[in-house]
Amino acid sequence: MGVAQGDVVGISLPSSIEYAVAYQAVVRLGAIASGMNPKLGPAETEHIIAKSSPKVIVTDALVVNDSSVAVLSVEELRDAYNDEPFTARPTIIDTDLLAIVWTSGTTGKPKGAMFDHACLRAMAQAAGPLSALGDHRLSPLPFAHVGYMTRVWDELMYVITTIICPTPWTAVGSLKLIGEERVSVGQGVPAQWQMMLALPELATTDTSSLRIVSSGAARIPPEMVDAMRDRFNSPVVVRYTSTEACVSTGTSLDDPDEVICNTVGTPGSGVEMELRLDEGRGRGVAMTDSGDTEVGTVCLRSRAVMRGYWQEPELTADAIDENGWLLTGDLGFLDARGDLHLAGRSTEMYIRGGYNVYPIEVENHLGQHELVDRVAVTGTAAPVLGEIGVAFVVPADVANPPTLEELRAWCNERLASYKAPDALVLLNELPLTAMSKIDKRSLAPAAVEAQKKWQR
Repeated sequence: MGVAQGDVVGISLPSSIEYAVAYQAVVRLGAIASGMNPKLGPAETEHIIAKSSPKVIVTDALVVNDSSVAVLSVEELRDAYNDEPFTARPTIIDTDLLAIVWTSGTTGKPKGAMFDHACLRAMAQAAGPLSALGDHRLSPLPFAHVGYMTRVWDELMYVITTIICPTPWTAVGSLKLIGEERVSVGQGVPAQWQMMLALPELATTDTSSLRIVSSGAARIPPEMVDAMRDRFNSPVVVRYTSTEACVSTGTSLDDPDEVICNTVGTPGSGVEMELRLDEGRGRGVAMTDSGDTEVGTVCLRSRAVMRGYWQEPELTADAIDENGWLLTGDLGFLDARGDLHLAGRSTEMYIRGGYNVYPIEVENHLGQHELVDRVAVTGTAAPVLGEIGVAFVVPADVANPPTLEELRAWCNERLASYKAPDALVLLNELPLTAMSKIDKRSLAPAAVEAQKKWQR
């Protein structure tokens, strides 16, 4: 199809063997794989195609209106399996790009984070306990996600078998795979682990192959850590990173529950971390009387960090400073042990009556209430106070949902009074982005309506 070294090839497929084959083929050609999540909307997909100008797109469902872009169907891809093996491989160096990972676009149009071979080698070296020789690793996220797109070197170096979760993801299907495929590394977000723990099939499923279970993206309650460790007979670790960072921090196998539940650990091998004020461009954070540092922007530096945003030099300069530090936009502080506690995104922080409120701190506390299953907190404009906090809650029992008064009282026991939510919206489910993150942007209209009913 005329794909040459350095050309972009789009892959718009669900997580599948076909996706993996297409990606590996692109790498062997010395081309650049552009992962296109099929769950993205038409406007986002059109933006990605226009921005990256792919030579070919591998897809079965996507309608490509650009006549300059060739389309390869899954059937055609499978037919190619019978072709003569490809031997004319180009010479590839560390700084050759091989992957574009598109951000989920919760704050605007998707941006393409570029990774070269050296990035993926550094990622493999910093994988820590999640990678061991011969692992069978469960992969619950879309393959267009950074969690798969940047793991090619890792898989090859450690001879890892990636176990593909069903699309759409189901707890029953994933638990079945753990037993049947002898999974050694279980991965998922807390909500996914919670659903698997609730399955009656867990009692009869052989999970003895697991050597570790990993989570991230949200806080894990202590009782869930206990349940995961007990039911899966494996240590539990927590990981934190971003699309742009590729690999960042994590807890250790021997960390106590308090660290696993409340922190995201320490930097991985080869990763430097600093916390700075003024959106990452100010001084480093100082210690406070509590023994913790001030809250600052998490700044990371490693060879695994993206090389920049595809054809976006100004955005790249905003994200990576002149010394190679990635300004993540995530806020956090360090405790006396040196473990990182996340405090949310700088863009999510709201100011209530002159006081800064970090939603993740409130979410972590509300998530411990017995009547709360899942929660998201967002700020919205309000008279007098400037902004107020709105809690979106999925009740643990729909027949007995928490009241605003109960949640405010719960917060006031441990947090400053201005951090307690001012309004409550009950939901059956929290909306998710294409990358399975809570879509707070879609909650904004409901927050505005909740504010209208709010009484100081």
